[in-house]
Amino acid sequence: MSSPSREATSREVHTQDGKIHFHDVGEGHPIVLLHGSGPGATAWSNFTPNIPHLAERFRVLAVDLPGWGGSEAVPMSERDHPGAVVRLLDELGIEKAALVGNSMGGVVSLTTAALHKDRVSHLITMGPASKPRPGLFAAGGGPSEGMKILFQGYADPSVETMAKLVDVMTYSAEFATEDLIKQRAEGAQANLQHLEHFREGVAEGRTPITRWATPEELMGVTAPTLLIHGRDDRVVHFESSLELVSLIPDSRLVLLNRCGHWAQLEHAAEFNRLVTDFVTHN
Repeated sequence: MSSPSREATSREVHTQDGKIHFHDVGEGHPIVLLHGSGPGATAWSNFTPNIPHLAERFRVLAVDLPGWGGSEAVPMSERDHPGAVVRLLDELGIEKAALVGNSMGGVVSLTTAALHKDRVSHLITMGPASKPRPGLFAAGGGPSEGMKILFQGYADPSVETMAKLVDVMTYSAEFATEDLIKQRAEGAQANLQHLEHFREGVAEGRTPITRWATPEELMGVTAPTLLIHGRDDRVVHFESSLELVSLIPDSRLVLLNRCGHWAQLEHAAEFNRLVTDFVTHN
């Protein structure tokens, strides 16, 4: 199939979460792609090299979560991301879908699979935190290097800051391209209310994660689970996925060498093969 365009695949629905924007391409078993929490993040920018490949076998729904991209500008206090995913599936008449989430999107996928077992056929994450508190390898018990720059981007969504963000998210400078930096800066600057809500939420002591699954809830996840993590991730240390694979019963972990926080971009071909095989054969 020809490579799908952002404009031709753009869709939106309205639920109790307000407008939810997403891209819909391909046919077959539905796969929902969920992005991370960085400024200027969208489902399209997070999964550009993955959507065409996955759409050859599956129906791909690349979703902007409320508070990002083309979806509703919702204050942190009013967000329910796991609920928003389920309500989107309801609106589209989808009984069960595979969830694929990067970073914050991975946490949303984990919680959705824990709370709504009957709606998740497969669970795939890349670089999610396993809990709301710092882990063993967190620098000084505080935010990681990558998280500090991510927060900086919400205060200053300039090209210069986005260059720092893209650099810390990736292992190789090959992927810190001018096009990606420009795309993230333009995405952030086009949705200033998203940035404002983020800053307000942080000032109130909130985080982008609306609901964390507890260890007990994670132990009850029934969906076959594939955890993918970069060994060189400077945003969320791979210890998080080590903890997750010890908790989720039917889970496996792939630890990628020479890989930062964006496994789906830096190792796109391997990521696409892993996801396609996992959803097809599990």
